Amino acid sequence: MLCIQETKKEVIERSMCQALWENSDVRWEAQPSVNSSGGILCVWSAKSFKLERKINGVGFIMLVGKWRQETQTLYIINIYSRCDIQSKRVLWDNIKQLKNHNPEGLWCILGDFNSIRTPVERVGVCNRGVEVNNSREFNDWIAELEVEEAPWVGRKFTWVRPNGTTWSKLDRFLVSAEWLTKWPGTSQYTLDRNFSDHCPLLLRSKYVDWGPKPFRILDCWLFDNSFKKIVHESWSSNQHRGWGGYVLKQKIKSLKDRLKVWNRDQFGDALRKYKRIEEDLNKMKRY
Repeated sequence: MLCIQETKKEVIERSMCQALWENSDVRWEAQPSVNSSGGILCVWSAKSFKLERKINGVGFIMLVGKWRQETQTLYIINIYSRCDIQSKRVLWDNIKQLKNHNPEGLWCILGDFNSIRTPVERVGVCNRGVEVNNSREFNDWIAELEVEEAPWVGRKFTWVRPNGTTWSKLDRFLVSAEWLTKWPGTSQYTLDRNFSDHCPLLLRSKYVDWGPKPFRILDCWLFDNSFKKIVHESWSSNQHRGWGGYVLKQKIKSLKDRLKVWNRDQFGDALRKYKRIEEDLNKMKRY
């Protein structure tokens, strides 16, 4: 499902939705912009999501339907909030009433909330006093809904002022406890932005059990003269009895253990080095 805020479109045509989805089975629900301001759009595949009910309210679109792959009922709300606190309070109250009518279930509330939760979610010019009060109300609303942010991966901020003076985290996914129980591997990813001043967000909720971890090698091992020797010694020294599949499994297991020790002695902890470099690079990025 694709959810867009600030479409700046008064009319959404089928050709546009098909171009976005690149498939003829596309379905959509839209809220038009007002004088090229605002606008909300939800696009999805009819083969994946069966719409049962929809509510098109001020600043939001709510979709209720079945996720066909797992026959689960989903409650999805796409939000574009105005900046003034009075409009936010009206929006928050409307969403809270909808949630109270269906307190349990798989809820996902997403979009541009135009609010931050803590001071660290904004860097740059702002009105600190007003912002603290708004953040408190925003957090209270999230707590009353009994939803929480899915774990984050990627950039710290989701919006940047065009002149580069302010960076903020205004966009997010809020999901219910039932959602996280159903899909414990849920994460939200901050992707690279292009022409927009907002970064697109991606929510991954599909959990796949790939079975045992695969056997992997690092390219640098192949250039080390002792690598082949270690493999040969491990393979030759471990003798197991049983049917072929079992013997192969045990030999690979022994080889993995031997290579783990050899890699640490020969190259150090490569994964830890990688993580440290990644952290240093992320610290250099401001948004």
